[in-house]
Amino acid sequence: MKPLPYIHDSITVTESMCDHNGHMNVNHYYKLFDSTYTSFYINELGFDEDYIKSGFSTFTLEDSIRYLNEFTLDEKVYPSFILYKANKKLLHFIGILQNEDAELAAIFETVLGHIDLQKRKIVNFSDDKIQHTQDICQKQKEGTDISFEIKLAIKDINE
Repeated sequence: MKPLPYIHDSITVTESMCDHNGHMNVNHYYKLFDSTYTSFYINELGFDEDYIKSGFSTFTLEDSIRYLNEFTLDEKVYPSFILYKANKKLLHFIGILQNEDAELAAIFETVLGHIDLQKRKIVNFSDDKIQHTQDICQKQKEGTDISFEIKLAIKDINE
C-alpha cells in the first residue's frame, strides 16, 4: 500500500517499546500515532502556540485503532497520515503504520473538535481556517487511495 500524503520519518522499535509477548505494546501504537501527526497538525494546519494563545484549540472526541500486524524489536515503523475530512467544527484524521515491505500494520482514526478555550465548548473555525483545512483535504485526497474501511465519520461541511 502507498503511504498517505503526510509522511513522517521512520521509527525503530526499541526494547522499551516491547511487551512480554516480544512485540510493540499497544500503548506505543497510540503514542506513535499521536506524536507523529503532531508536526502536521502544528506546521501545516496552523494549530501552533499562537493559535492556542488566541483562545482556541482542538480536543480529541473519538479515536479508533485497528491492529493488523505486529512490530518486533528493531523493526522500522513507517507512519503516514491524511486529513481525511474537515467541516466547520471537526477534523477527521486517518493514520497508518506500515512495515518495511509497505504492509499495513495498524490503522488510526481520530476526530477532533474545535474548542473555544474560554467557554470550553465546540465552536466553528474561523472562515480562514475552514478554507485552509478544506484546501488541505482536497489537495491530500488527490491521488490517495484508501483501500480499507473508514470507521469514524463526520458530516460534510455543507450538512
